[in-house]
Amino acid sequence: QVQLVESGGGLVQAGGSLRLSCAASGRTFSTRSMGWFRQAPGKEREFVATINGSGGRADYADSVKGRFTISRDNARNTVYLQMNSLRPEDTAVYYCAADVRPNGLGQTQNDYDYWGQGTQVTVSS
Repeated sequence: QVQLVESGGGLVQAGGSLRLSCAASGRTFSTRSMGWFRQAPGKEREFVATINGSGGRADYADSVKGRFTISRDNARNTVYLQMNSLRPEDTAVYYCAADVRPNGLGQTQNDYDYWGQGTQVTVSS
């Protein structure tokens, strides 16, 4: 029902920035909270950020607060993750996820029903 496609990943030097995008299909985008998760090799998938349907509220993992910003453009069915001051420990595959709830701001994988294929972010030291 919902298809998500991430883009914007790549290789960046420590201290640099990247902006990830997640394009969503369907006409229910604005009714869904959206989240970003990441997974490094050998690690569990980890919560990064979430934003409610209207874009008025957001929450972040402690590890990225002050460095990452989640936003959305409902007219374009797109959610973004602006990543600044990147560190090598930010290296991971980043996944976009869609909730069925408009205001959930969930921080666990079980809060989200649809997932993209991921985009690789590599931060060199």
